Amino acid sequence: MLKRIAPDKWKHFFVGILMGIFLECFFVLLMGLSATYGTIGAIGISIAVSYGFELFSLFTGRGHYEFLDAVASVLGALIGIGGTLAFM
Repeated sequence: MLKRIAPDKWKHFFVGILMGIFLECFFVLLMGLSATYGTIGAIGISIAVSYGFELFSLFTGRGHYEFLDAVASVLGALIGIGGTLAFM
């Protein structure tokens, strides 16, 4: 049976979409990279930022460490990157 998705996961998902759009536009439009390199850079930084915040929460005790928050952010970023590429 499917479990309901928690509201905080949706927040991470939507922030991930915005992060993906911003990073893809930054790399491709502002830095002038090709779509391939811009996408690789945007995905890499999205993963690093998403999981980095979770690691920060784990090591400092500030916030709540939950791996699925990072997964929701990365999935949102992938959708944002894909939508930006489709628009370009």
